[in-house]
Amino acid sequence: MTTEEYLLNRFGPLMSIPDIAILLGRSPDGVRVSLYSDTDISRKLKPAMIRIGRRVYFRTMQINDALNLNIEVSPLGNLQ
Repeated sequence: MTTEEYLLNRFGPLMSIPDIAILLGRSPDGVRVSLYSDTDISRKLKPAMIRIGRRVYFRTMQINDALNLNIEVSPLGNLQ
């Protein structure tokens, strides 16, 4: 299973800020602060960000590309 498949199965086509926080090992508030400051991670995540009403989501496939997460993952979620 590729990382793309794993992320899509786990989070779906759109990821919320708490989902990004889980993926990065940060708190949701830490991710929010990072997004609204000029940092390397914010420059990678902002192109994937979309707003639906007042909510902020991220396109899962663009997150995979932005963070260069192209690795093989076993069906149990372990890295290979």
